Amino acid sequence: MTNPITASPGSLASGLEQRLERRVAEGLAAARAVGRPVLLSATTSIGNGDPTAIVLGSRRPGDRWFCFEQPERGGFAVAGLGCARAIEADGPDRFAKVQHGWQELAAVALADPPTGTAGSGLVALGGFAFAHDGCASIKWGQFAAASLVVPEISLARRDEQTWLTVNMDAAPDDTSSDVLARVRDSLDRLRGSTLPIGDPLPAAPHRVVSAISPAHYEAAVASAVERIRTGELEKIVLAREVEVEASTAFDPAPIFGLLRDAFSSSFVYAVGRGDSTFIGATPELLVRRDGQRVTTVALAGSARRSADPAVDDHLSEKLLHSDKDREENAIVARRITRALRPHSLWVVAAEQPTVVRVANIQHLAAPIRGQLASPLGAIELAGILHPTPAVGAEPATALQSIPALEGIDRGWYAGPVGWTDTTGDGEFCVALRCALLRGRHACCYAGCGIVAHSDPAAELAESEMKLQVMLPALIA
Repeated sequence: MTNPITASPGSLASGLEQRLERRVAEGLAAARAVGRPVLLSATTSIGNGDPTAIVLGSRRPGDRWFCFEQPERGGFAVAGLGCARAIEADGPDRFAKVQHGWQELAAVALADPPTGTAGSGLVALGGFAFAHDGCASIKWGQFAAASLVVPEISLARRDEQTWLTVNMDAAPDDTSSDVLARVRDSLDRLRGSTLPIGDPLPAAPHRVVSAISPAHYEAAVASAVERIRTGELEKIVLAREVEVEASTAFDPAPIFGLLRDAFSSSFVYAVGRGDSTFIGATPELLVRRDGQRVTTVALAGSARRSADPAVDDHLSEKLLHSDKDREENAIVARRITRALRPHSLWVVAAEQPTVVRVANIQHLAAPIRGQLASPLGAIELAGILHPTPAVGAEPATALQSIPALEGIDRGWYAGPVGWTDTTGDGEFCVALRCALLRGRHACCYAGCGIVAHSDPAAELAESEMKLQVMLPALIA
């Protein structure tokens, strides 16, 4: 049994093969005792590999795969390839259904103890649509409203240390050689590589059009402002969809490379389902659970960046003192704090927001921390918080107004994307600044928070600025 992603082929075999053989024997005995398949998992260190490059370089047509990074956080990355088990659900209780499925699976799986590196070992990777009945349109047909996958191979990296985990099912009628052959096939397909570079001069120009006209978006903003001023709601987020058509099929690998180079402080993510890929770079953390500690952030209120440092500082200061943007941020912070308080010993939100800068945009951010009173897992916490007013509406009853005003199916846009492990630790980002790729077609998404002082033309301009995260990566 060899490992083609290590510098010395065969080094994996000496450390892992004997453990796998013992685990397979143990798993087959357990499967025959209970009369159903048992999930087996084993983890080993492989030095400093690039999880994303390995997964994107090794995937096959039709594979399920997942990549999730925050490069400035010690090179943190989690990636998965293939599907050993899938946990999917829809409906208003989809978070609870997926959490229950994951807990049941993790409780009986035969896996190595945690390594201490976040995202390593037995993990479930994936995400959720914005709405419980999302992904109804044809373009989102390969994505479920809630979908977590236990991959056949997962990799996790932090601080130049990468861990590889092999996951496999052992069925009652399997033999040891059957299971080990499947493991060998999974490992043999791995290729250590760097991400490819996109074509800077494509043979034909790309076609870019709004799915719904800019004038429609401005009218939707104006309608929302009127409803806010009459007291019907306090805030609502309205998104736009822009379609891109290329001369050749989009390759998510170079697009991911461009995003992680340009937005190294953001969460850069990609989820593959069939021949579709959902990909993006978002600055927004929905929730991180580390033991009994929970971390999140109210991220709302935006301004453009400038290449001139003096102008950039001026824009930052203007954002920090903008009544409209501070109001937008405060609405989000209050909702998050209110949602966490019943489940926490204490919750603390920053008294004043600060400015967080990414490559082309800056935001108001108010960090929020808490100590959990009960052992809620990352999936449950994501369900408690989603959707915050940063992507939805305040009050929550106003969420039903979003589809009618926008006229689009958000799919996984603005939904939680991330990972969780067997202890319940994990993290989910809010899937913003993103695109759905399929063949030569891409649908890009970006939204803006609308409050009483919002101006339709200014909100349209802000949406254009946010679309500049994905569009340059697609048409480069």
